[in-house]
Amino acid sequence: MASSPTIAAARRSGTGKGSARSLRRAGQVPAVIYGHDRAPETLVVDAAALQRLVATGNAASTIFELAVDGGAPVKALIREIQRNPLRQTDIIHLDFFEIRAHEKITVEVPVHLTGTADGVRNFGGILDQVMHKLQIRVLPADLPSSIDLDVTALGIGKSLFVRDVHLERIEILHDLKLPICSVVAPRTEEAPPAGTAETPAEPELIRKPKPEEEGETAE
Repeated sequence: MASSPTIAAARRSGTGKGSARSLRRAGQVPAVIYGHDRAPETLVVDAAALQRLVATGNAASTIFELAVDGGAPVKALIREIQRNPLRQTDIIHLDFFEIRAHEKITVEVPVHLTGTADGVRNFGGILDQVMHKLQIRVLPADLPSSIDLDVTALGIGKSLFVRDVHLERIEILHDLKLPICSVVAPRTEEAPPAGTAETPAEPELIRKPKPEEEGETAE
């Protein structure tokens, strides 16, 4: 596991929507930390620094070193990120969950497919990824940043299932029968059966009768 990025935070006393709006206008994000029988503690973090950290990877499966008021940092996961519904890049609130090295955690980790499937490379198939994240249970020290799966050997009609993922010291919390990805045959447009093609209708000619025709009667 790579070294944990550090987030500097400060305790805050103000609560409520008015206080939160004031913090956001000042370039700060309200947050809270809880876990391990500790009472929830309200915090504030710098919005710009937070955006840079969150943008570098999968925040949900990253262990952070959370340093409050310059004190000794504690390891924490981000349990929830609330974003502005009108501007998804703006974070408006964070929930941190303190973790301990000897206790397993449950997190979602992104699935990355590597290689080019045989059915895609040689037969024009399409690789369809059904599951983009896997929920796992693991000790913090063994938490991967992603789960990489090689699809090179997959032919047309073949799939990788949860049961095909083998990770040491990691428990996958999904039904083993669920497919993660499949290679499907390319779509082809069916040609109409011979002899059934419609002949385009000729346009109907509508003309005004000539003056001499208007007075004629059928004999």
